[in-house]
Amino acid sequence: MKLHEYQAKQLFASVGIPIPRGQVANTPEEAEAAYTALCQPSVNVKAQVHAGGRGKAGGVLVAASAVQAAEQAKRLLGTRLVTKQTGPQGLPVSAVLIDERVEMAAERYLALTIDRFHARPLLLASAKGGMDIEEVAASEPGAIAREPIDLATGLQPAQVSGLVEALGVPADLAETARGVVKSLWELFVSHDASLIEINPLVVTARSTDGRLLALDAKVIIDDNALFRHPDLAAMRDSTQEHPIEWKAGQIGIAYVGLEGTIGCLVNGAGLAMATNDIIKLCGGEPANFLDVGGGANVEQVTNAFSIILEDARVKAILVNIFGGIMRCDWVAQGLLNATRTLNVRVPIVVRLQGTNVEEGRRLLTEARHLNLISVDELEAAAQRAVELARR
Repeated sequence: MKLHEYQAKQLFASVGIPIPRGQVANTPEEAEAAYTALCQPSVNVKAQVHAGGRGKAGGVLVAASAVQAAEQAKRLLGTRLVTKQTGPQGLPVSAVLIDERVEMAAERYLALTIDRFHARPLLLASAKGGMDIEEVAASEPGAIAREPIDLATGLQPAQVSGLVEALGVPADLAETARGVVKSLWELFVSHDASLIEINPLVVTARSTDGRLLALDAKVIIDDNALFRHPDLAAMRDSTQEHPIEWKAGQIGIAYVGLEGTIGCLVNGAGLAMATNDIIKLCGGEPANFLDVGGGANVEQVTNAFSIILEDARVKAILVNIFGGIMRCDWVAQGLLNATRTLNVRVPIVVRLQGTNVEEGRRLLTEARHLNLISVDELEAAAQRAVELARR
């Protein structure tokens, strides 16, 4: 679950990470009041969307008066901001963050994420922060220091020192930087985060006050841990999520929308990825990644079909089930229920293997009046789905 910048900064403040002063606004009038409350000659008016690249996309404006703050907020609120991370449809802007502008002397980068190859947290730090950090990572990978963290021992003092050195902050701000690194780890563990990113972590100009500030903030919380954090779950903004993905999440189905025409219903994340791969190898394009879960029942299968069919681009559906905990006859019954109650008009190719597979196939064979095609082997099933989608 992604948080908005203003929500992430609230978490930063709770653990002592220094942030610019700011207020969130949902209306132009609130933006005007926020400008007045900040008592600054100029402020940023920043669109709150779950995507990076806002500055380059016109989502960060400047206001030098209360009236101008209201005008800039009015320009953003109610629009859809399109960035390199949103796709052409963009994301709706329903809030803006009004925060103080600071004179920057340097931009740094600091983040904590999960190294999925080695199954451990990983701290990243660089003296080359800012909007082009992706280019730095691609062209100068050595410019980003990486510190893997052992969960058994946690963040060690020597690691903190190494990261502060990599940040390259002035000596008088080194202790502040140490505190930021340690607070980042504290926040990561206590809130079950999967990513916390500060880009940029800025050193302000000596002519002003020479501070270290988290100028931007990105936080992603592990969905599987939200039951432990009802306060964080309440921060979820469903308007920033794909409507079908949101609906799937509400009923416990892992779904990611893609750009193809072949809907996929699979049990198990690994099998779902393999199914998407084999569709592409056969010349087709999957419309989704969908993992119905290893222990799904008839109702869950029916729900999964309703999710797939909400995508108007779907021209055929490939069902690939390996029945272990999930019995093949349950899947078959769910398919029959779905095709009858949802008025499914697209062809469905079904590949079943595992527990009660013969009974499942028998149920499908007896329902010949429905648009169900049973195929035993995965490659043959994928090829059939591709052919049907092209028709």
